[in-house]
Amino acid sequence: MAAALTIPTIVAAYDARVTTRSVQSGKDRNAVYQEFLDPYGSQPMRRIFIARTGSGPLPAPPGISKLPESGEAIVSPKLGEILGANPGARGLVPGRVIGTIAPAGLGGPEELYAYIGTSPASLNQAAPLGHFGAPYARHELLEPSTLDILRFTLGCIVLLPLVIFLAVCARLSGESRARRLAALRLVGLSVKDTLRVNAGESVVAAFVGAVIGLIGYLGVNEVMARIGLPGLRWYPADGRPEGATIVLCLLGCPALAWVVGQFSARRAAQSPISVRRTGESRPPKKYGTWLLVPGLGIIGGYCGMSAIGRDPSGGSASAVLVPGAVLMTGAGLAFGLAPITSWLSRRLASASNSLPLSLAMRRTEVDPGSALRVVTGLVLLVFGASLTQGVLIELDQISRRTSPVQEYSLPISELSPHQRTQLTALEGVRSHGLTAQSWVDTLEEDLPSVQGLVATCAQLAVFTRSTADCVDGKVLRIEDPGFLSDEDARPGGRFPFLLSDGRKLLVSVPRDAVTVHAYDPSEFAGPSLLIPPSLLPRGTQLAGARFVLASSSDPATVRSVLDGIGGVAPTASVEPVGIVIDSLAQLTVIRSLLVVGMVLGLVIGVSAFVVSVADRAMERRGQVAALVLLGARASTLRVVQVVQVLLPLAVGLGGAVVAGWLAESSYLITGGGAVHWDWEGLPLLFACALGVMLAAALASVPMVRRHVDPEHIRRD
Repeated sequence: MAAALTIPTIVAAYDARVTTRSVQSGKDRNAVYQEFLDPYGSQPMRRIFIARTGSGPLPAPPGISKLPESGEAIVSPKLGEILGANPGARGLVPGRVIGTIAPAGLGGPEELYAYIGTSPASLNQAAPLGHFGAPYARHELLEPSTLDILRFTLGCIVLLPLVIFLAVCARLSGESRARRLAALRLVGLSVKDTLRVNAGESVVAAFVGAVIGLIGYLGVNEVMARIGLPGLRWYPADGRPEGATIVLCLLGCPALAWVVGQFSARRAAQSPISVRRTGESRPPKKYGTWLLVPGLGIIGGYCGMSAIGRDPSGGSASAVLVPGAVLMTGAGLAFGLAPITSWLSRRLASASNSLPLSLAMRRTEVDPGSALRVVTGLVLLVFGASLTQGVLIELDQISRRTSPVQEYSLPISELSPHQRTQLTALEGVRSHGLTAQSWVDTLEEDLPSVQGLVATCAQLAVFTRSTADCVDGKVLRIEDPGFLSDEDARPGGRFPFLLSDGRKLLVSVPRDAVTVHAYDPSEFAGPSLLIPPSLLPRGTQLAGARFVLASSSDPATVRSVLDGIGGVAPTASVEPVGIVIDSLAQLTVIRSLLVVGMVLGLVIGVSAFVVSVADRAMERRGQVAALVLLGARASTLRVVQVVQVLLPLAVGLGGAVVAGWLAESSYLITGGGAVHWDWEGLPLLFACALGVMLAAALASVPMVRRHVDPEHIRRD
């Protein structure tokens, strides 16, 4: 609970520090500033250039005592490490580094940030410096809409299973506890006092557990803050729980244990005779099962509308209906397990001729509540995993290009020939080319001009959807049915291209053309001429050209290529065509936090399963002893134990896979993205469900002991 509640606190602490250091323009005539945001590899890097224009005092941002003078720089610790390890990156921060920014002026330890002193003449778009600190959040680690999605998802995959786990723990040793409480009632204790005894046990145990949990979390936070997650590192103080979180953990867990204890002990306190004589148990309530009806109805309705070709995305109602339906479906899966398992067990026991199966089904029939305690955590884990897949797919669609090719455009003037060779050899880079505008004598007149593309036919094919009639070694006109034709690129026209050595390459527009279908956006969407690389004089390039690389567009490859570019040409201005580097960084953070949530959910689900199975084995010692005295074999008892666990687990996981996939699909449908049905993730869900069942079956076998304790014989 502390970990789940502190994740938004870490994000809020990051945003608060970033907001307080945000530079604002004003009427101060003592200095001007200009802010730059550039990618260094796959990380965003911010540089604030400050130029003095007067002799008056200047405001100081958090984390530094005063702004640097011209020729000086103050950098973040991470950027300082990069400058020290990579001399080629010193061009990013001109001047002498005189200090580092303290944590109060940084969002996190890994942030790349710098204040650089310079002269007013070197700034092209300078604004008067006002003050530092904005009245509203700026440059957030996660966008508000994305943060809301993260909160909801973490609630489904962490907090919902956590509530079930706490309820399970409060019901541990339910049968033996009920017999003890019934004995207290039979010797004269009142109903109220009996309930108080039970509440005292539960509340004290829950409080001690909450204290241990908080202490354990504090230790884990100190370690993880220094290790960090992919895309996110935080200061240890950010991850320490706030007062409200501590109060909620120390009071919420005992309060929940008290509430559950009151309900679980009421039967023993009010009817002790039926408990001591093992009276007939009541059938489980079916109210919780009805939550599946509206939940599945809503998400199934959205899926049905998409299946018949109607797009229900874009409405404000879906923002409320879909999350509500997901919560109702998850709660229905949890509370509907007991009645469904009881009904199915009764049917199977009536139709079965197998002794182990009959014993297992009859036991499950008379005590279906144990199924709820044993398997609910694992069922909700699989349900949450499917929902997490949908969130990642939706964020992936928003944050990256929809085309399969990602382009990276760099000014060729900022690259040496050796660097260009290294860039083309980077892992993940599939092709490269040049784009350049033809040279014009003067900008005062509107003279005709064309854009040329220097590439071979094989290179062109990588950058575009398709090509036709391409011939290597010849200048060709480029025709793209998806774009308007260039009226200046008429056959017979001649256009000069400026070379790097000052000469000009004269290119004639031919009649022959290559037909392409370019992606949008793309550096290769718009050029009118395809120029073969062999036409360029040896040792020269087109002046003012841009060097364009291509790779696949999956986020892992994009980050790898950007990191490689940062290592080869750290001072070059990189433009990842069609994506924003902030969005790529946000997607990395979201993935890391959702993985943390899934790990927490896994720990909760497995813990609930382990303690429940162990508790059931302890509760059934007397029954196992009776079966052993009647001649039951060890193999029979083990089969009974495994079947008792696998039946409710199979029912719950089957429902979780179907309901979770429908919930994921409804989320994708209402999100408005290109992907509506996650067919690729469905086999993964089935594999997870089968793996959970196999692990549960293996874990259940050691819980059966044939050793007969005389105390259990005497009791029965």
